[in-house]
Amino acid sequence: MTGISVRNIFSILKDLLPISAVERGRSMEDEAGEYPCQTVGKPAVSANLGETIHRRFAALGGVDLKLPPREPMSEPSNVD
Repeated sequence: MTGISVRNIFSILKDLLPISAVERGRSMEDEAGEYPCQTVGKPAVSANLGETIHRRFAALGGVDLKLPPREPMSEPSNVD
């Protein structure tokens, strides 16, 4: 494993890291190394933007929109 130094770490993380390491029976180095492994290897969010937005806001209840009735398309303009 390659050594790494992390500067300007958030103070809350700096305070919680030793506690988390003790609770899991790991060294601070092993615990600190576990966090990137948990996030880097995660698959990307669904490529379907509509589904992603729907999942994000579904718990808020949604909105019922009144859609206007469909009408036939007009003929294209003749520019000759």
